Amino acid sequence: MRTSWILRVGCAAAVLAGATSAASAFDPNGIGGDDASTLPNVQALAPVPAPGRLGGGSAVVSAPVALSAPPGVSSKLLPGPIVTPPATMSAEEAFRAGTRLYYAGDRKAALEQLRRAAERGHPIAQWKLGKIYETGDGVPVNDAKAFEFYREVIDHHSDDARGTPQAAFVASAFVALGSYYLKGVDNAAIRPNVDRARELYTYAASIFGDTEAQYRLGRLYLEASGEERDPRQAARWLTVAARKGHCGAQAMLGQLLFTGDEGFPRRPVQGLMWLTVARANAGSSTAEDWIREVQEQVFSVASESERRRGVADAQEWIAKAGN
Repeated sequence: MRTSWILRVGCAAAVLAGATSAASAFDPNGIGGDDASTLPNVQALAPVPAPGRLGGGSAVVSAPVALSAPPGVSSKLLPGPIVTPPATMSAEEAFRAGTRLYYAGDRKAALEQLRRAAERGHPIAQWKLGKIYETGDGVPVNDAKAFEFYREVIDHHSDDARGTPQAAFVASAFVALGSYYLKGVDNAAIRPNVDRARELYTYAASIFGDTEAQYRLGRLYLEASGEERDPRQAARWLTVAARKGHCGAQAMLGQLLFTGDEGFPRRPVQGLMWLTVARANAGSSTAEDWIREVQEQVFSVASESERRRGVADAQEWIAKAGN
């Protein structure tokens, strides 16, 4: 039985163009709070320079005129030191300067430094510029520019090994390009190319072990038509992502197992288990409403025995995953 798989997917949207917060700007997995200091990825990749230095070699120049506060006005309201990054920065220094300016709220100056770093081959700066233009983060949305920055990343870093600081960003660039090839980019003369999208997802899913790529590849096999549709391959990739905690993959795998598909027998208890796990992981965001709706629909038609066993298995899985 074939079911409609074009759901109101919010946990992991069909394209990466959903708006991201500044807190997750330098984390392809979207982890972090509103304070950049809470982001381990940011601290590791772009540490805040020590007082008086920027990016290891750029001085912080004091304001040219010493200002004093008028009577009754706090001196804290006076402008602070003026950061003047030199043009001779290395790629890493420019990236760190851009990171600092980004979190300070100066998008224009941050963009200039990130561009310098990107022109000198810094892969995370290239990825960030792609994300900025994809989401319209302080600039007009420009899919053509985003596409080019993402392509720069994979053109020069597709062979980077897992575990390197930039690996997660390279994998994310593969996913972003795959999504662009699925829909095409009009102002870049990029026509929709499902085969190319599948290649990019497969590379990121296999070589980098990227969870988002594994989820999207599973969806692609389910949503394809004709001979390209392969529920077994879909189940394989969705299972890999589900076991890593991807709530969208957990929900889609659960529905596939519960309903079954052509050449794919039903496993209702296991399906209900994954849907229940997905609902527990989805949180309260409205973006994950589709997961709650699917779980409730399946739960309402399941037998009493299937419910008890599915929920018990879900609770056991969650308990083990938490240890």
